[in-house]
Amino acid sequence: MQAFILAGGFATRLWPLTEKRAKPLLPLAGVPLIEYLVRDIPAGIPITVSTNAMFHDAFTAWKETLNRRDISILIEETRSDDEKLGALGATAQWIDHHDINEDVLLLTGDNYCGFSMKQFLDARTPGETLIAVHDIKDLEKAKAFGTVITPSLAPTSNAPLPITSFEEKPVHPKTSLVSTGCAVLPASVLPIVIEYAAIKPDNVGGIFEELLARGLPVHAFTFSEPWFDVGSFEAYLEATRSLVGERFIEEESAEIEQTSCEGSVVVGKRSSVKRSVLKDTVLFEDCVVENCTLRNCILDKGCVLKGVDLNGKMLREKTRLAL
Repeated sequence: MQAFILAGGFATRLWPLTEKRAKPLLPLAGVPLIEYLVRDIPAGIPITVSTNAMFHDAFTAWKETLNRRDISILIEETRSDDEKLGALGATAQWIDHHDINEDVLLLTGDNYCGFSMKQFLDARTPGETLIAVHDIKDLEKAKAFGTVITPSLAPTSNAPLPITSFEEKPVHPKTSLVSTGCAVLPASVLPIVIEYAAIKPDNVGGIFEELLARGLPVHAFTFSEPWFDVGSFEAYLEATRSLVGERFIEEESAEIEQTSCEGSVVVGKRSSVKRSVLKDTVLFEDCVVENCTLRNCILDKGCVLKGVDLNGKMLREKTRLAL
């Protein structure tokens, strides 16, 4: 088996945080989002991270911080969404150009999956496609994902369930059970992936519809552990609150003096906070905050704030505000 992680999107909904940084490299509770996935992939499974030329240096630098050596960074030569191969197109090109002829663990790098990857892989049946699915319990939110219909939800069991229908981003969802960007594609269906990607290169979920249409079995691995698609400012803060809880994380060389921290607070490396109030707020590295009140805010690296009161703001790198 080989793992392939899609990490080439430009994540415009999270600008300015992702203006210069790949979304999978955004820190979540002090850890790059993609790293949660990599840490959980069993040893012995080679990992390829597919990104674009704009983020080449950042992913290469991140790779060097890891103890794991079986990671390759695959660069798609694009610098904007208009030039991209598409998620499924990038997957198909990798399969074709690298003669992949074994099962593929396909992951989207901007998702946090709280379940055990080993348990997921152990649940698969050889030769069959398996998707990790989660009940988000909201039909309106389900419109943004691929929805899955199974005979039952079986919420207390991780035993795979046969999928009877899959709809990618339906206008009128019939279920709140959604695909979570984690799937195993058996070697036998890889030629179909290449064929389908030539027609619909940006429709990853569509491949599951295609497999079902051809009468091939696709199963669902259901889980109740936390899962987050970190695709918006609100989702980023929600994921932080879930992982951090009612505490604060003070990263390496950070300094906090005469400051009240409420809710979920993360202060990044080398950041300094003095005489301030922070509530449900995330500071990236090298920030300086003095005499401020910040609620539900995210500050990119190098921000300097003095004497300001902000609520619900997302500030770009090296923003300076002072009163």
